[in-house]
Amino acid sequence: MSKEILVTGGAGFIGLNFVYYLLKNTSYNITVIDSLTYASHPKEILNLMSSPRFRFIKGDIKKHKDIQATMDRNYEAIIHFAAESHVDKSIKKPEDFIQTNIVGTYCLLEYLLKGYAKRMIHISTDEVYGTLELNQEPFTEKTPISPNNPYSATKASSDLLVRSYYETFGLPLITTRCSNNFGPFQHKEKFIPTIIYKALHNEKIPVYGDGMQIRDWLFVEDHCRAISLILEEGVFGEIYNIGGGNEKTNLSVVKQILNIMGREESLIEYVEDRKGHDRRYAIDSTKIQEELGWKQKFLFNQALEKTVEWHINKFKERSL
Repeated sequence: MSKEILVTGGAGFIGLNFVYYLLKNTSYNITVIDSLTYASHPKEILNLMSSPRFRFIKGDIKKHKDIQATMDRNYEAIIHFAAESHVDKSIKKPEDFIQTNIVGTYCLLEYLLKGYAKRMIHISTDEVYGTLELNQEPFTEKTPISPNNPYSATKASSDLLVRSYYETFGLPLITTRCSNNFGPFQHKEKFIPTIIYKALHNEKIPVYGDGMQIRDWLFVEDHCRAISLILEEGVFGEIYNIGGGNEKTNLSVVKQILNIMGREESLIEYVEDRKGHDRRYAIDSTKIQEELGWKQKFLFNQALEKTVEWHINKFKERSL
């Protein structure tokens, strides 16, 4: 009999990729709970409904009655992706982030405490660590958290809640912190899809400040493989950093995408920098590589070309 997995936020970018990964590479039965916000993919969920190993429950993790509706099975694990994640939106309206990222995580922890799942993997972000100077070593799991915007502050808060439930109640919890993801199903408000969309339509591409902010890019399928490995072999109470090992300036990524698409760099438009904009993120993935044997499979250039092609096709489909 196949084991059961509950995926929160499984209609969103990383969660949806993870669901597809599990269906392809494991025998798990998967339940997804998702409130189907603007960043979700309801059509993909409808497609998945044809699989006998998949079911979908529309629900909000902030509401106990919605979570309760999923708790009719004995879950091997809860994989907790559900989160508000757009930094600009968190600056304009932080309450949504406080409710989903903090209160939602608390609600799930309470159900784990009641024994509805054998363990939970909490998906977090490198942004909880704050920012790095150019000469600083990448973030490790020992780096103190120091968030600089409402989004990262709410994720840091949820990380601390998870830690407290492990330390206080001995719950089977693991936290992962990833670098910037890219790939299929990412919403067009995000950095790389925005570039592709605007370049496709010959629109100006906004670049914050001088464009020299550095991000460590991780292809979403590599991230999914890491989470799947942690699901099988991760140690309770641990934090695992998952990085792409691909530090790139924002400006260089814009130029590379324009080159792939055959567009002129004159489309670049420098705009006022974002408030609280972290200068550099970089993740040290030594721990997960040495302890669990994970490593990146996709080269950045290869994965970026694949991502550009996927988004162009999707944008064209939507315009028909």
